[in-house]
Formats: sequence, C-alpha cells, structure tokens
Amino acid sequence: MDAANSPSVRRPGQLCEEIEERIVTGAYPPGARLDEQELARAFGVSRTPIREALIQLASIGLIEIRPRRGATVPEVGAERVCEMFEVMAELEAMCGRLAARRITPMEQHALREAHLACQAARDANTPDIYYQLNEVFHQSIYQASHNAFLIEQTAALHRRLRPYRRLQLRVRNRMASSFDEHQAIVSAIVNGDSDRASELLRTHVMVQGERFTDLVANIRELKSSADFSAARSSGDSHR
Repeated sequence: MDAANSPSVRRPGQLCEEIEERIVTGAYPPGARLDEQELARAFGVSRTPIREALIQLASIGLIEIRPRRGATVPEVGAERVCEMFEVMAELEAMCGRLAARRITPMEQHALREAHLACQAARDANTPDIYYQLNEVFHQSIYQASHNAFLIEQTAALHRRLRPYRRLQLRVRNRMASSFDEHQAIVSAIVNGDSDRASELLRTHVMVQGERFTDLVANIRELKSSADFSAARSSGDSHR
C-alpha cells in the first residue's frame, strides 16, 4: 500500500466523499452491492474505515444496509433528486426569511466570516474546499433562524443532498456564481429584508439542482463514450 492510499493520511470523510461521488455519477449503479473487502482493496485501506463510511452513507439514505445482503445502492431517479431539491429550496427559503428577522450581531459576524472564507476557496479554484466552507455558510443561516425544528429538518435534508450539492460546484463558473449569490443573500439577511433573503435562497438552491443534473448528464455521456471506445478497441484487437 502506498502512502497516498494509507488510512493515516486520508482526511476525515474522504472515503465517504469518494464513494458518494461514484454512486451519484453511476460508477456504482442502482442495485450494485458494495462489498467491504472489494472497497477496501479498491481504496487501499482496511475494512474498518470502509465499514464506518458505509454506515455514514446509510444514515443519510444514500445506500441501504440489510441483514445478509450487506450494502447496496438504492434506485434514486432524477425525478426524486429534483423533488428533494424542491423541498430543500423551500426549507432554506424559510431559514433565510427567519434569519433576516432574528439574526444577532454575533451571528451576522459569523455569516460574513463564512462568506469571506468561501471567497478564498473560490479564488484558489478548489471546489471541494469551497463546498466544505459553503456548508459552514449555509449552517450559519440555519442557526440564525432560531427555530430548532426547522434547523433539524433542513440539516437532515442537507446531509442527504450533500454529494449532489458538492458535485455541482465542478460545473464551469459555478463557484463564482455561487459566491455572487451568497453575497446577495448576506446583504439581504443583514439588512433585514426577509422576503428578498427567502427568494434568493430558494433560487440559489434550485440552481444547484439544475447544475447537478447537467453535470451528471455530462459525466455519464463521457463515461458511455469511453466504454464504447474501449469495447470497440477490444473488438478490433481480437479480429
């Protein structure tokens, strides 16, 4: 095992993110069984971190773990993902509306700091780091709503959509657009404009869903083309 694949140098959550990405882009298609031993070999780690990653993925509904069957990838169609983004948009819109009315000076400072951290990641063109900081930004808005039940429900769906929200940031120019949208959201919340904050967040989240659909379509098209080319080359070599 080389150093790059050593468990000791993998950052927390990296295995989850890598497995998530393979699921949502179709590398692990619906119905696929995720064998711990095979995954451990593929990622160059022991079975323990793989088992922990699978438990985390099951907790957000991205995989299913059943007795005697192990972990499998459930069928989640594009329509289902769009439905989840629609609900997410409304939940975040509500958080924004309440945050604009209830945010404290300390929470305003935390929101601005989270926004500036996203700017640094945008300038460095690091989408995965931007996503991690983007999560902090959105969590700051949830907390500023001061509605414990809303925070709980929004955070749960946020976790479920995590891989989809992360991947859409790889669409060209999406980080820059996302940051600009954040700027308008911050201004609306800090200025106490609840209606504008609500509408901006609703649009922001729905754009993420649309961008994700575009990204996955492109990835799967490229994968299909690559598989076809490989099959054709293999066929030619056996003639």
